[in-house]
Amino acid sequence: MTVTKVKVIRPKSGKLDLGLNEIWEYRELLYFLVWKDIKIRYKQSIVGAAWAVVQPLFTAVIFTFLLGGIVKVDTDGIPYPIFSYTGLVLWTYFANSVNLGSNSMLANASLVTKVYFPRALIPLAACVAGLLDLSIASIILVVMMFFYHVSITMMIVLFLVPVLITFVLAAGLAFWLSATNVRYRDVVFLVPFFIQLLLFATPILYSTSSLPQFLTWTYYVNPLVGIMTLQRGVYLGTPVDWTIIGCSIIVTTTIFVAGLYYFRQYERDFADVI
Repeated sequence: MTVTKVKVIRPKSGKLDLGLNEIWEYRELLYFLVWKDIKIRYKQSIVGAAWAVVQPLFTAVIFTFLLGGIVKVDTDGIPYPIFSYTGLVLWTYFANSVNLGSNSMLANASLVTKVYFPRALIPLAACVAGLLDLSIASIILVVMMFFYHVSITMMIVLFLVPVLITFVLAAGLAFWLSATNVRYRDVVFLVPFFIQLLLFATPILYSTSSLPQFLTWTYYVNPLVGIMTLQRGVYLGTPVDWTIIGCSIIVTTTIFVAGLYYFRQYERDFADVI
């Protein structure tokens, strides 16, 4: 006797339903989407997974020459190469996840229009796939810590916390932007520009003490500031402002919930508009 499994699709239970239970129910599909993204990313690539190291490392080398050598940016006494690389490792993951996540619905248009599954899995998969690159790049960070004789402190036990906050922030923005991109294709051009501006508005290539006093209020509204502060505190032992980190967590959570809610509101129209 053959048993046929039937999926019953019902209306959302309430206006604030984010579909988290459904996402968990389809977690195996998330795994296959992540694996697909990873294979596509490195398909016919000569360097392969080494791009995970090349991108932040070469960026750190360039800015070490410009900002660390010529401009002499203040880094609170930390050698500029490891100071910049510590921030760029996490920044590269964030930038790539938002870029790929914002375009993920269009890249998977054929899948969206054919079968039913929680569409939120698509931008979420782009963010999860990037964690592999982040893990590889973080190995080089540990090597650099030994090279520059950076002492390991008890803060190292929190090494996953900045990664988790960055993931939640990237996923929230990916939900927002991917849903908007289905309707307005200008998002493809605006996202790289927005990310580049955010790079210089965040203390990644310079320390938090370098910003003029009248602009320090931006630290409390830019969630990446707290993330980078905690990242450097974990690996380099620099002072940590827990107030800024608390604000980052609040802003990040708000962006994630609002982004997923926005995505869910327009999810039913994707197959028709895309």
